[in-house]
Amino acid sequence: MKTVSQSDGFLFRVTNPNEVFTPEEFTPEQKQIRKTTRDFVGGKIAPESERIESLDVELSAKLLREAGELGLLGAHIPEAYGGLELDTISTTLISEEFARAGSLSVAHGNHTGIATWPLIFYGTEEQKKKYLAKLATAEMLGAYALTEPGSGSDALGARSTARLNEAGSHYILNGQKQWITNAGFADVYIVYAKVDGEKFTAFIVDANSPGITTGPEEKKMGISGSSTRMLYLEDVAVPVENVLGEVGKGHLVAFNALNIGRYKVGSGTLGSAKAAFETAATYASVRHQFNRPLASFGLIQEKLADMTTRIFAAESMIYRIGGLLDGGDKYDPKFVERYAVECSIAKVYGSETLDFVVDESLQIHGGYGYMKEYPIENMYRSSRINRIFEGSNEINRLLIPGTLLRRANKGELPLFDLLQQIQQSPLAGLDFGFKGALAEERQAVESAKRLFLCMFGLALQAHGGKIDERQEIMGRLANIAMEIFASESGLLRAEKSAAANRESAAAQTDIVRVYTRESLQRIQQWATAICWTVCDEAMLEQILLFVNQLTRISPLGLIPIKRKIAERAVAAGKYTM
Repeated sequence: MKTVSQSDGFLFRVTNPNEVFTPEEFTPEQKQIRKTTRDFVGGKIAPESERIESLDVELSAKLLREAGELGLLGAHIPEAYGGLELDTISTTLISEEFARAGSLSVAHGNHTGIATWPLIFYGTEEQKKKYLAKLATAEMLGAYALTEPGSGSDALGARSTARLNEAGSHYILNGQKQWITNAGFADVYIVYAKVDGEKFTAFIVDANSPGITTGPEEKKMGISGSSTRMLYLEDVAVPVENVLGEVGKGHLVAFNALNIGRYKVGSGTLGSAKAAFETAATYASVRHQFNRPLASFGLIQEKLADMTTRIFAAESMIYRIGGLLDGGDKYDPKFVERYAVECSIAKVYGSETLDFVVDESLQIHGGYGYMKEYPIENMYRSSRINRIFEGSNEINRLLIPGTLLRRANKGELPLFDLLQQIQQSPLAGLDFGFKGALAEERQAVESAKRLFLCMFGLALQAHGGKIDERQEIMGRLANIAMEIFASESGLLRAEKSAAANRESAAAQTDIVRVYTRESLQRIQQWATAICWTVCDEAMLEQILLFVNQLTRISPLGLIPIKRKIAERAVAAGKYTM
């Protein structure tokens, strides 16, 4: 598998289609893993959905253990510690298919993500041998305890404390953790506390330790069947050998685990979006109004087409990132951290795509969608949490340009060199001479990259070292970067399909033509807002002309193309790209 070797490469270079992994390249083994997961979710979990959603934690734990017997909890764990050590693409397919399990997918994602990866990344040999094999089979179920009542997004502001006892054998933990997923049945927690009130540190804490109690189950807006409780720590004695990583280095454990967690949120929301789309396409084809199926009406067709294009972009980026993670040692946190920007993009874009899809799907259902007897009602309520999980979307938006700037300051990215070149000659070298059916769209994506760099440069000139305090600007820069990644991922996928003469190439080309143009409109809007904020009156008109020039693309009759996209979806009754 060929992958992009440089992190954040999509913003600073032209990527060849052969460098990215696409869903059309799933191996027979990967397809079998997807089928195994789908059969388990459909055959074992779906029939129990009402009991799961009513918060039957014993049933949820039982089903997780059955999933563990099939390898669906240990697919990502190294073979040396009882796992299957599958590639990232395979584990992504598991996450995507498990998303159809409703609230149980939250328990699965938490266990296989942020409750396990800290041990994989930072566990000692003894810790890995003791815990990972049991986590792989669900002999132990895991939970991640970071958030506190007074520290949500400010994770390092935690107040939980750890004090070494006089014998030097145990740390004594005190504090409370909030909204802990799987707390109703967890056997082991990854807990964060400050040693001597200062050194932020990660600990492996057995759930049966004296002094641990949990609060009642939280009553939530959605994911009602997911166990969510307070965790109370009162003089909990944790052996010193259960320190995870180094004392005072808990932030590395937390944040690198969250990189994987964010990617898993992206893959899970992709699966949920496909499920919600399926309900919409099916309903639109069987529901009649004015003696016609809903799917024959233009505005319904446009909704189905817009959902398809967003899902296609999300799917393309998710598996592109999976390919990147398979291009090195995914068990090395430093390697994974190279793709922190892409993981944040996957989380934000995936969660907002899901919210868009469930909202439009419910609208297509009309009044019926508001009724609990229809599955889209629960999907709608449960989708909302994904924009808060694993760092709010606002935090992740700040991380995207913030990480680029930090890496540029360390000499890891050519940001400043490119900014200097752009200042000297803004439009130089932009004619790449692309060929093929999507040459214009390729040119548009590369022009958008130039625009991103220009906006970044203007913001730095205006605010310098205080740019991170201008969150409105940082958020818009993040939006532009995400749109570029989404557009390019879908574009590269369609080009690769065309080169291979795949049957899906024509449909993918239609989607890319639509998405690129609508994406450019959004990019132009965000860039204009940045200009209004950072440019003085003397230069504003000239810069806005530059923005318009870099977001220019030939007009296209989008409505007929969207109708074709919708007709394909209705005929299939599901997302089929």
